[in-house]
Amino acid sequence: MNTRRIPQTRPTLARRPLALALGFALAGSASAQHPGQHDHDAAKRLDALVVTARPLGQMVDDVIAPVEVLAGERLDAVKSAGLGDTLARVPGVHSSAFAPGASRPVIRGLDGARVQVLNGGTAALDVSTVSGDHAVSIEPFLADQIEVLKGPASLLFGSGAIGGAVNVVDGRIHQTLPEQPFAGRVELRGNSVSDEFTGMARLDGAIGRFAWHIDYLNRDTDDFEIPGFALAPQLRDADQPGARGTLENSAVETETGAFGLSWVGERGFVGASISRFETLYGIPEGAHGEQEADGGDGEEEEEEGPVRIDLGQTRWDFKAGLFDPFAGHESAQVKVGINNYRHIELEGDEIGTRFDNDAWEARLELVHQAIAGWTGAYGVQFSQREFLAVGEEAFVPGNDSQDWGVFLLERKAFGPLGVELGARFDRVEVEPEAGADLDFDLFSASLAFRYELDSDWHLSLGLDRAERAPSPEELLSDGPHVATQSFEIGDPDLGTETANRAELGLHLHRGPLEGKLAVYHSAFDDFIFLAETDDIEDGLPVRLWTQADARFTGYEIELAAVLADNATGEWRLKTFADGVRGRLDAGEDLPRIPSRRIGAELDWRLDGWRARFGAIRYADQDRVAMFETPSEGYTLLNAHLSYHWDHGQTGWEVFLDGNNLADRTARAHTSFLRDIAPLPGRSLAFGIRSYF
Repeated sequence: MNTRRIPQTRPTLARRPLALALGFALAGSASAQHPGQHDHDAAKRLDALVVTARPLGQMVDDVIAPVEVLAGERLDAVKSAGLGDTLARVPGVHSSAFAPGASRPVIRGLDGARVQVLNGGTAALDVSTVSGDHAVSIEPFLADQIEVLKGPASLLFGSGAIGGAVNVVDGRIHQTLPEQPFAGRVELRGNSVSDEFTGMARLDGAIGRFAWHIDYLNRDTDDFEIPGFALAPQLRDADQPGARGTLENSAVETETGAFGLSWVGERGFVGASISRFETLYGIPEGAHGEQEADGGDGEEEEEEGPVRIDLGQTRWDFKAGLFDPFAGHESAQVKVGINNYRHIELEGDEIGTRFDNDAWEARLELVHQAIAGWTGAYGVQFSQREFLAVGEEAFVPGNDSQDWGVFLLERKAFGPLGVELGARFDRVEVEPEAGADLDFDLFSASLAFRYELDSDWHLSLGLDRAERAPSPEELLSDGPHVATQSFEIGDPDLGTETANRAELGLHLHRGPLEGKLAVYHSAFDDFIFLAETDDIEDGLPVRLWTQADARFTGYEIELAAVLADNATGEWRLKTFADGVRGRLDAGEDLPRIPSRRIGAELDWRLDGWRARFGAIRYADQDRVAMFETPSEGYTLLNAHLSYHWDHGQTGWEVFLDGNNLADRTARAHTSFLRDIAPLPGRSLAFGIRSYF
């Protein structure tokens, strides 16, 4: 395999052998007086999980709005290096699939500035919305749970969540005292497709009223392998049809760690954490085989240096909560996130562009006591960002932006009918380093109903109106953007984008059978999108940020059934299907809309054993925008085998995961790089986990 290591060019966290950290963790588990025991079965009860992104503290099954929560075994089964890849099997969610080091979630066909990524309820504060090649500065492997709010979440998190929100809960600031004075988990894994090594450790404990948290992760991969028939024809070997190639410059190095400390009293808590996230990853240049192309005279062509991104973020988080803070209120909570972010885009060994993003966000949430049967929450939110880009690819000029908002969320039950309503007002201001200041006043509102047909069936209806201010990238871009292979031009005259959504849902939970159905329609006024043109500038196709009315229509179906539960084990079948179409009112389809897909998975478990086998079929995507080419469909086969056992108070698990087992060429239509960067070929991931 022709792999190329990414050279180390950045300062790193204090390097200590991971084996030492893991050894310390395991030694601690053996010596602790009351070590915690991993509840392996509790992970099945996802309906009992609290959706922390919502201030009312509702269980998953009680939330009217469409929401998915990944935790426990379900999260362990899909964890990947990127947040988008981790969530790519959730119905209605795809990955931007830009590169192994940079993948964002695409929710119901919407991505970028329309999908808010949160770290414990506050914004990630990175620049992943500026461009698809910019990584999300959150590590999924360290998450306790990941919450996906599908549909407009602007009511809670502002205009950047008009298409949905993803909240990664990392547990770094304890709000209650841990059940055990010392507990943790460790994991080591490898992957054949990229020679991956990932190791992580997490420790949590309490001393008196103080609760503490430590986590650390290190990941190192080479360029990943792709199926041989994904290579350019001249690089295939006709005598070896099963030959594989590599995706050049797709290697990743990531190192991250955090420390959190909180004081927990009888009426509340106060805590803080500091974290450091560093990653160095390549932007794929295309697929290459075992041989190198030459210039035709036997001499190897001279190539430009590969483009790599060297990213670092230091983040401080502060949280405080109080029960019964004053008359008429059940609780009050303050969340503050502050970051210092920078990333350097390297072209070979030369610095091409530097991005700096100093930002902070603060939220105050108050939950009031019932008033005439209505319970609810209200709050305020402030955020500020200072963005600066300097270098050859500084296609977005420096700018400062501020956002403040107020919101209200209320709910009440009228017998079998539940009603939820809310409203939010935001003021967004953008101050470019050159040119006039821009400001936007935004209003969002929602109304939702849930009707209990009987104890097994419930019907829901959601109506939303949400507004979004244009992002600085959409307003101010003007220059070549090599990562997306385009010359982007913004428009400072862009106006507010408005989405009006209606969604009908049906949920069944009867004995061994559970099903969900959702159909939705979103009508956008002045939808902002990157339009293709036939112009060329600096050797790149010109794309213009523009506005037009648009429609998104889609569906999601999930069905799960226990086929048998006897001496041979528990056999469960899960199926799902989803699809979305996004097009302008004029009839033209929008670019990079996910293809339809259907999937099925057979799950088996007996004692400590668990196995599953599944397949997902992605349909051809031939409903494409002007100047966009269609994508061929593909089928991904995956399998899993694991064994869990307990030794004293410590739980152990060994696992083997297989992905793309048929070694099919797969090109995600959501990706800017789909023509040169297919998804990884057949891979086997293997490792061991321990919980104590």
